[in-house]
Amino acid sequence: MDSLSCDLLIVGAGSGGLSVAAGAAQMGADVILLEGHEMGGDCLNYGCVPSKALIAAAARAQAMRGAGTYGIAPVAPQVDYAVAKDHVQEVIAQIAPMDSVERFEGFGVRVIRDFGAFVSETEMEAGGYRISARRIVLATGSSPFVPPIDGLETVPYLTNETLWQLREQPAHLLIIGGGPIGMEMAQAHVRLGSKVTVIEGAKALGRDDPEAAALVIDRLRSEGVEIVEDAKVTAVREGITVEVEDGRSFTGSHLLVAVGRRANTERLNLDAAGIQTTRTGIKVDDRLRTSNRRVYAIGDVAGGMQFTHLAGYHAGLIVRSAVLGLPAKAKTDHIPRATYTQPELAQIGLTEAEAQQRHGDALEVARFDFHHNDRLIAERQTAGFIKAMVVKGKPVGVTIVGAQAGELVNLWSLVIANGLKMSAVSNMVSPYPTVGEINKRVAGAYFTPKLFENETVKKVVRLVQRWLP
Repeated sequence: MDSLSCDLLIVGAGSGGLSVAAGAAQMGADVILLEGHEMGGDCLNYGCVPSKALIAAAARAQAMRGAGTYGIAPVAPQVDYAVAKDHVQEVIAQIAPMDSVERFEGFGVRVIRDFGAFVSETEMEAGGYRISARRIVLATGSSPFVPPIDGLETVPYLTNETLWQLREQPAHLLIIGGGPIGMEMAQAHVRLGSKVTVIEGAKALGRDDPEAAALVIDRLRSEGVEIVEDAKVTAVREGITVEVEDGRSFTGSHLLVAVGRRANTERLNLDAAGIQTTRTGIKVDDRLRTSNRRVYAIGDVAGGMQFTHLAGYHAGLIVRSAVLGLPAKAKTDHIPRATYTQPELAQIGLTEAEAQQRHGDALEVARFDFHHNDRLIAERQTAGFIKAMVVKGKPVGVTIVGAQAGELVNLWSLVIANGLKMSAVSNMVSPYPTVGEINKRVAGAYFTPKLFENETVKKVVRLVQRWLP
């Protein structure tokens, strides 16, 4: 077996691993990158990119049904599901060169297309090589979690990894799991003409603000998605029948399992490197170091939030610490999340309930409803609201539900990441009419009672008016 050595060995060519590889190599580090599956990882091939492409196709179909409000004759769309999937693959193909072996070899990265396994604390084997590295970054991501449901192994089922190969349109898609993936795919498929039933063991979108989640759930139901909550699945039978704890059963043509994800650690032989794990992934400290101080874990495999943008953030910290030798600690209070249903649902920091529990009477909640935004009135997309949870003038969390929520939350990541106050948002000037005015207006809602409902302010103004020339 041949031997190789490098400054930095990266395992996994998803969002996090690719970002570390590109940054480190371009700064002069000797980098080896291992990937035994698809370049670009889950996000490009099975997650963010294909799902948003299918959602875009479904939105076009829905727009045709709802055109009557705008003076355009509505029509029933004629959907070719296979062609919609062609669109998905074309989108992946257009983005794929950015994640290709050739591009990263151009940066000076040595790419080995194989899975890696530890053989010591500083060495891994892959592709017929024994690789010694000064630092190792584990960026192996996560895979769909398939729960041990009685009978599931006897029926064909889909996950987010296999859904994209499906060419025949599901007549009736059953979805186990009412989280973001399940709800996004439910709405996309019902808009494309499938019958859809979502079966959720607790509450759909249960991690989110209940009032915001309710707007999304109500919209999906109004479009024809059957959402069954508090329905713990006990068995799956041939003919694709899902049985739940209370005795009900649901029969469909296809089954999508979307109940969560598990960290990809099984191939790594972590024991050989003295790396500890937790129930959710690899154990790391606030510098993303594992119990082996020469090894870092980033992104999904680190066992925390599972977002592509979090992996990218982690990558920046690794470049800072493992490449430049500078201090860098991970935090999560400025990491947003978004669910790309219509209406969209976005959250950063604490929800109202979480903020109330943590901050008590110090918490102030400012709210602005979308139906007061002139741009959204013009576009007839007024369902939604924004809530900012504020403590001592600084936002500690923001909930947004409605059109472009995933875009609107960007500003709040900037604000929270930099420790800015609500006055910074209030000082912003937005062009009129834009959806972005919503962020400024919620800041205005925060200051309104302090300025317009304050007797001291009114007394000062009356005094100033008496003395002004």
